[in-house]
Amino acid sequence: MDEADDEPRGPVGKAFRLSAADSLSLGNALCGFLAVCVLAWSAITSLQQTGKFSADPRFFGTAVVLLLLGATCDLFDGLVARRFRASAMGAELDNLADVISFGFAPAFMVVIWAGFNPRVPFVMVMIAAASVLLAGVIRLARFACVKTKSGDFMGLPIPMGAMTVVSIVLLFPPSIWAVLPIFGVAYLMVSRIEYPKPKGNLAAAVLAWMMINVACLTIWAAGLAGGDNLIKVGAVMQVAIVAAIPLRVLMFKREKRKERKESERV
Repeated sequence: MDEADDEPRGPVGKAFRLSAADSLSLGNALCGFLAVCVLAWSAITSLQQTGKFSADPRFFGTAVVLLLLGATCDLFDGLVARRFRASAMGAELDNLADVISFGFAPAFMVVIWAGFNPRVPFVMVMIAAASVLLAGVIRLARFACVKTKSGDFMGLPIPMGAMTVVSIVLLFPPSIWAVLPIFGVAYLMVSRIEYPKPKGNLAAAVLAWMMINVACLTIWAAGLAGGDNLIKVGAVMQVAIVAAIPLRVLMFKREKRKERKESERV
C-alpha cells in the first residue's frame, strides 16, 4: 500500500510529451543561454589577450540578436499553444525559459557592461543586475497568480523589460547615471501599471518591431555604414515606448476620474 501511495497519479504520460509550443519555449531558453555564453566568451577572450575584462561591443550585438530571437519564440509559443494544443507543463516551461532569457541574461549583460569599470562602483552594478533578475522572477510569479480584469499585463512584461535594459547598455557608456535607469526598469516590472497585451494587429506590430531590431543589430554588428545610427535610433525608441506607456496609462486614468467626478456631480 505504501508503494502504491508513492506512485504518481494522473496523466503522467501526457506530462512528458512536448508540444510545438513547448519546443518554442525551449528555443527561448536556449537563446538566453547562448547569449550568456557569447558575452562570457568575449570577456574571457579579452582578458586573455589584453589583460582587461571587457566584452567586444560587437558581441553585445550577437547576444541581443539571440535575445530578440528568444523574444520571438516567446511571442509565438502562446499563439501556437492556443491554436493547436498545450502540454501539461507548458506554462511552467514558458516561465522558466523567460527567467533565463529575460531575467538572468540581461542581468549578466549589465555585469559585463559596467561591473569592471572603475567609474562605477561594483556593488552598485551588482545591485542593479540583481534587481533586474529578482524583479523578473517576481513579475513572472505574479503573472501566474494574478489576472487583471482587462486581461492586460500588470507591470512591464519581462521581455520588454529585458529589451529596455539591453537598449540602455547599447546606448550609454558605463556610468552611475547610466546604471540608475536600470533600477527604474526593475520597478516598472513589479509595478501595478497595466501594459496592453499584444493581440491581433498589436502582436503583428510587436513581431515587426523585433524583426526590424534584428536587422538593425545585424547591420551594426557587420560594421556596415549607418549601423551605429540605426542601433541608437532603435534603442531610443525602445526606451521611449516603455516610458510613454505608463504616462499614457496615468493620463487615461486621470481622465476617467474626472469623468466619474463630473457624472457624480450631475
